Amino acid sequence: MIQTNIARPDARGQDESVPSRYALKVGDIDVMVISDGVLPISPATLATNASKAELSAWLKNMFLSPEVIDYPLNVAVVRSGGRTVLIDSGLGTEFPGFPRAGQLAMRLDAAGIDPASVTDVLLTHLHMDHIGGLLVEGLRGRLRPDLRVHLATAEAEFWEAPDFSRTAMPAPVPEVLRTTASRFLEVFRGQLRPFETEYEVAPGVRICRTGGHTPGHSIVRLESGGERLTFAGDAVFQCGFDNPEWHNGFEHDPEESARVRIRLLTEMAASGEQLIATHLPFPSLCRVAVAGNAFRFVPAVWDY
Repeated sequence: MIQTNIARPDARGQDESVPSRYALKVGDIDVMVISDGVLPISPATLATNASKAELSAWLKNMFLSPEVIDYPLNVAVVRSGGRTVLIDSGLGTEFPGFPRAGQLAMRLDAAGIDPASVTDVLLTHLHMDHIGGLLVEGLRGRLRPDLRVHLATAEAEFWEAPDFSRTAMPAPVPEVLRTTASRFLEVFRGQLRPFETEYEVAPGVRICRTGGHTPGHSIVRLESGGERLTFAGDAVFQCGFDNPEWHNGFEHDPEESARVRIRLLTEMAASGEQLIATHLPFPSLCRVAVAGNAFRFVPAVWDY
């Protein structure tokens, strides 16, 4: 199995019956993908511009329920140049309706990762399933006081007065998103490090604004030793390979989101680099292939 130095050498990890972390290397960069759990959602939010027949056919082909599906939540811990970087933080534990999500704090401990070792947090955007983990009291109190939280300036500005007019979210999600983002900005305002277009946080670790899903939505690009990997956040969903033009109900600009998705998947198919995304099946590591006018999800073989 590929070895990484993400965990403290003297740390004792906790045994789990279900795998929830996967380690890999990107050149000299250590990466650990961690599952924050799953969210139950209505499949209708996956494709608000598709017909019911089209969506039903895709769900049947993927052996997914037409009533409710499990939405994976993935985060990552990256180590490069003496910095330990957390990419997103999952849902947190404030939402009792989602008991199988919000696992980050427990799973950092299981992986032997001390939250105090995290020097930087990269946020793809401020939806609650990406920032809630940092608001968990038990975890927040273990973070270092000089923690730097990086996000796009456009994202922070958007959530001062968010516009949900083009989304298709079930109630009461918009209000919960708004209040959670507002509280997050209030709690972490002194530690925010906004960037305009892109910013290199550590050697070979860049956060880049794409827009689309939210105005400041960003992806994280890793590059070292001729190898590349992209953490795509919510730019790509499972159905987005077969149907990249489908609109997700959580997208604030659906048309731009589709353009971002197609551009990113086209680029990744050409480069052959690896992809991780928040809502792809854990550990979500894959490559992208072209399939006619769409794309194909090519999962990585687990390296034990």
